[in-house]
Amino acid sequence: MTELVGVEPALRMHRLALKRSRAAGMPVELVGIGAERLPLADAAFDTAVCTYTLCSIPDPVAALREVRRVLAPGGRLLFSEHGRAPDENVREWQARLQPWWSPLAGGCRLDRDIPAILREAGFELQVQSMYIPGPRIASYHYWGVATPRLAAHPGWPRRDHAGS
Repeated sequence: MTELVGVEPALRMHRLALKRSRAAGMPVELVGIGAERLPLADAAFDTAVCTYTLCSIPDPVAALREVRRVLAPGGRLLFSEHGRAPDENVREWQARLQPWWSPLAGGCRLDRDIPAILREAGFELQVQSMYIPGPRIASYHYWGVATPRLAAHPGWPRRDHAGS
């Protein structure tokens, strides 16, 4: 069975998302809650997609641990995010502007280390990164595929202790 579930805590965005999903011919179930506590079953999805959200989720590690929880064995997370730049001078500007940027940009953090956050949440990564066109403080991007580390997945590895 193919099912598309969207997680969006901003309820005002649901109408637009539903309109676009209908226009694309892709019905979607929307969950109006933050990703830190997903009301979804363990190991229920083979793929999760995260785009331009880790910058503004209050606790991105908790949210990614929930994504890991709902991914089935062999599941994957596809991601595309902006974040912490590799160049010291750009990182300094990200830090300087952060106090003004975040309130104006819906909680967006310019300086989140996306690969480190994914690893802390229990994922192994295949990641690419580069500056894309735009202001350098907001244009360093990461994209790729993350898979749960076997030992990090809830309930993995499953062992039968009956004969041990």
